[in-house]
Amino acid sequence: MAERVSIQTQDFDLSAEVAALRGQDRGVGAVCSFIGTVRDRNEGQSVSTMELEHYPGMTEKAIEAMIDEAFGRFDILGARVIHRVGLLQPTDQIVLVAVSSAHRGESFQACEFLMDYLKTQAPFWKKEQTPEGARWVDARVSDDKALARWGIDARNA
Repeated sequence: MAERVSIQTQDFDLSAEVAALRGQDRGVGAVCSFIGTVRDRNEGQSVSTMELEHYPGMTEKAIEAMIDEAFGRFDILGARVIHRVGLLQPTDQIVLVAVSSAHRGESFQACEFLMDYLKTQAPFWKKEQTPEGARWVDARVSDDKALARWGIDARNA
């Protein structure tokens, strides 16, 4: 079985990751993917660099649990999450979520579910460099509507 979660400093190649996710599975009829990139602005300020940190082991375990949850909720065949850490520049790829299934609807839903989790619950910490200096920013975005859509109570998440 291919690795489902990678937390890494190096960039990733979408086509290589999708090919690995699909493998030789003839039942795959759809692959949905999302790539997030570093923006040059956040909360109205310009950002020259962003540095992401995590707790090795804990972060992977948390994301693995959400992939297990996605398998329980959706009829999917495979899932892959890559999240970069370390020093990143605007336009750098930062996250990949890819999901395979027999039909597109399940892939789209599972991909969105996993991305909503990553943005709201995944244990990452980021430091942004702005013209005013460095600032720590909570990497998790409060999005109660996104969580509620999936039946997750933000207070207990």
